[in-house]
Amino acid sequence: MSTKQLLEVETNGKWEQGLKTSISIRDFQPFIVDEPKNLGGTDEGPNPVELVLGALSSCTSVMIAFIAKEQKFSYRQVEFKNTGTLDLQGLMGVEGVSPHFQTVSFEVIIKTDETDERTAKLKEAVEKRCPVMNLLLDAGVKVESNWIKR
Repeated sequence: MSTKQLLEVETNGKWEQGLKTSISIRDFQPFIVDEPKNLGGTDEGPNPVELVLGALSSCTSVMIAFIAKEQKFSYRQVEFKNTGTLDLQGLMGVEGVSPHFQTVSFEVIIKTDETDERTAKLKEAVEKRCPVMNLLLDAGVKVESNWIKR
């Protein structure tokens, strides 16, 4: 039986005006989260769901680095392309419509000389252990993941 190893993370936020919020994380420069003009914002920063897709890319990137080291998997570059689809009716309070992503298309382009089999093994481990991927999957979001080896 293993002992839990809990990691606590913290952020701070401050509403600025309209749909704009300033977010602070650790000692980094605060950044603005806003909505595009067509959704009523001033378009001064990414919106929350765009940040979730960015978090999926960066979390996957971290997990690739960790797991590649464990598996002695060699790669030169990784790029990500994501698309998420939301039904705005959920945001507007329509009963029975989820406000979160309906689907996420997640593409990983990895430059490696490793075999397809080893790349598939890396993909499986990364997607099993990535916290952001599992947050989406556990919420019932249909994530279409496509890893392309170059």
